Amino acid sequence: MRDKSTSEQADNNVDPADIEELARLAAAGDSAALESLLTQIRPPVMRLCSRMLPHREDAEEACQDALMRIATRLDTFEGRSSFRTWMYAVASNSARDTYRSMRRRFAEHPVEEMPTHADPRTTSVIAGTRLDLLDALEDLGAERPELARAVMLRDVAAVDYAEIARLLDVPLGTAKSHIYHARRWLRPRLSPSD
Repeated sequence: MRDKSTSEQADNNVDPADIEELARLAAAGDSAALESLLTQIRPPVMRLCSRMLPHREDAEEACQDALMRIATRLDTFEGRSSFRTWMYAVASNSARDTYRSMRRRFAEHPVEEMPTHADPRTTSVIAGTRLDLLDALEDLGAERPELARAVMLRDVAAVDYAEIARLLDVPLGTAKSHIYHARRWLRPRLSPSD
């Protein structure tokens, strides 16, 4: 039997109904509820960002951005889905924005010669293992943003189909279709070339 990490145990001890209530109170202007909400959602937001950005500092940057967006844009949460689903969408977008920003910086200031040994203080997502996925999602998002958003929620954030449909404000069949077509589009781009 595997031991659960402290953050996983904390997540399991948090009742989703409590999160929804805290979000409702925070949106109504309760600053204590907002502080409690941000404290409770930080671990799952950080885990999601870490799935997308393999370098811890990059994931932390995306997590901070996501928490700031949640705190400042809580009034835009319309309640079409659960707060947790909306939170995952915000976190996914923050991780993608962090990646885009890093990619832009790397393109603006390319390194003449690559180092022979990686320095963990400077190695970033640019040298990460999820580049292929993030690059493919960027390309898909440019062509079909509705497909990229749906597959991110399902395959990265592990949100269920019904919640995705509510968040995207589409019928359940459409949400499933978006995910199917996104996976079909991504598969050849993520397969190792022979």
